[in-house]
Amino acid sequence: MTGLRLTINRKAVLSDIFRFLSYITFRKIINYSSLLHSYIYSVWRRKAGLTGSPCSLTVEPLSICNLACPECPTGSAELTRQMGVIRKDDYYSFIDQTYKNLLNLSLYFQGEPYLHPYFFDLISYAHEHKIYTSCSTNGHFLTELFSKRTIKAGLDRLIISLDGTDENSYREYRKGGNFDTVIQGIHNMVALKKEMKVSNPLIVIQFLVLRTNEHLIGDIKKLAGDLQVDVLELKTARFNDFKKGNPLMPENEQYCRYKKMPGGDYVIKKRLKNSCFRMWSSSVITWDGLVVPCCFDKDAANQLGSLNQNSFKEIWSSDKYDLFRNKLLQERKGIEICRNCTT
Repeated sequence: MTGLRLTINRKAVLSDIFRFLSYITFRKIINYSSLLHSYIYSVWRRKAGLTGSPCSLTVEPLSICNLACPECPTGSAELTRQMGVIRKDDYYSFIDQTYKNLLNLSLYFQGEPYLHPYFFDLISYAHEHKIYTSCSTNGHFLTELFSKRTIKAGLDRLIISLDGTDENSYREYRKGGNFDTVIQGIHNMVALKKEMKVSNPLIVIQFLVLRTNEHLIGDIKKLAGDLQVDVLELKTARFNDFKKGNPLMPENEQYCRYKKMPGGDYVIKKRLKNSCFRMWSSSVITWDGLVVPCCFDKDAANQLGSLNQNSFKEIWSSDKYDLFRNKLLQERKGIEICRNCTT
């Protein structure tokens, strides 16, 4: 379990579904079917085989953030790979190589996307290529101007992190943040959508459930309704070092990914299977063109290739990528980034 999703505006959610469906082409359906078939066959015979291109992609606009959240490798300065900003031309090249089969694109990985100097151009380019786009932000840059530009660029889903219901509870985790600034940003986006008479982007408040705020779940539900957002997500927290527990782990087991064993150590609740569709359906590209298997590889420890040296197609179908898929099929628990995964 990674969280609980609560629909507040049913009409907006339906509009979001229809908008997503409008991007689907016959080619994308065939590609997804090929991916699914090759994945099922690979799991059955315990040997990786792949037909098709990724239907989902994460591209990192930059690896820099304005906050210092303790469990975030960027905010806590634990990210060891080089920090930087994606070049617009490089981004265009990545999209040109993959868009024909893409169903959705996530424009966030590490860092705050709105700090990118050409962020709205990144959204627009994907939108023009008929890709469903989403972005996750800490909400500190949703001024009237930036909110309007977000809408005009064609962003489909905007996830705004709001882990408190007042300044004190918010700053318990969002170090360096300002609660009122985020609230004003949400007001700006909601008001402009009404003024411009548009349904996009779907506005999602994401509430990371921690020991410091788990008593506020009733309050955040009320606040989300008062703010007139579309969806509230109560998200369970991922901890980098969970074996001995963490002071931020919630006491309510419903909102915790981990359980305490008789010996005192913690383990992930969900059994780790030797399979994962993500390795057949999606990929992650860092700001400097590194291709890594999934969003759990924050530090790009499992580099499967570089788009500065090879095309995405060559990397996606490479022996190195298949070797990683095969390792997952044989012994997933032997892969470091998989040990803390709930997929």
